Amino acid sequence: MLEYKKDYKAWLYLAIPLSLLTVFTFYPLIKTILISLFSQYNAMDDSFGMFFDLMAYQTIFNDPIFRQSILNTLILVFVSVPISTVLALLIAVGLNSIKPLQKIFQTVFFMPYVTNTLAIGMVFSVMFSHPLTQGIMPEGLINTLFQTSIDWVGVTATRQHWMLVVLLYTTWSALPFKILVFIGGLQNISKQYYDAAKIDATPPKRILTRITIPLLSPLISYILITSFIGAFKAYESVLAVAGTTGRTLDRERWTAVAYVYDKIGLAGLDSNYVSYYSRGAAAAVMLFIIIMIFTAINLYVSKKKVHY
Repeated sequence: MLEYKKDYKAWLYLAIPLSLLTVFTFYPLIKTILISLFSQYNAMDDSFGMFFDLMAYQTIFNDPIFRQSILNTLILVFVSVPISTVLALLIAVGLNSIKPLQKIFQTVFFMPYVTNTLAIGMVFSVMFSHPLTQGIMPEGLINTLFQTSIDWVGVTATRQHWMLVVLLYTTWSALPFKILVFIGGLQNISKQYYDAAKIDATPPKRILTRITIPLLSPLISYILITSFIGAFKAYESVLAVAGTTGRTLDRERWTAVAYVYDKIGLAGLDSNYVSYYSRGAAAAVMLFIIIMIFTAINLYVSKKKVHY
């Protein structure tokens, strides 16, 4: 009887969060999947149409813009996440080893995390700006410092240039939270491990690879999983840094999320008589599947490499 009462209270406590998850997570996910399977969904009257098929998926896979947006997303994920994680770990180790002004440095590194993403992105855009007509406006900070005249993020910017700026911004903006998490983990590591290493005259590099990283592996696994998920959903950072006229993204600069946003904002059918909304839903489902696959891979690797 006592066990039953405890179960009853537990389910009562879980009722509100489960209800919110059902309304704001599970229902939208199921509805999006259904919309993607009906190729002529009408968002105006919320009607699915008569065609239950996979035409929306076939259309997006035949769309070079969708393939380009997936490629852009993958570049952001597999370049910015590893680099930012390694840098955050090294910075956290450095901050943890110094005592004077430690709190001040931690605050400085954490400040970008509490600053608006679009605002910081626009600052980066101004720093890398380049006037199309020489003499009317001065060069941005980067071109001025390095005595160059390169259009980094403007309308004439090459893929290599605007992608480099976006990667720099994405890596830099991802550092604060990761540094904070790693510092918290480092401060929870028992000092006896480091004291024993000092007695054995263990070099710092070996201490890092044999003590610090293994003991931080649960946090590293958490950071990697959440960072991969966040990077796959990147949109605001790319829009703020590489957005052109009217803060819009050119199609070759789209990420997967930008592709979804564009399609669900269009009404009617495309040339293949497939609803734009259905195409956006199909792209969202594909992004969800990709994220789930890489999350599962990360979890599998974590079971082999993480030391608890």
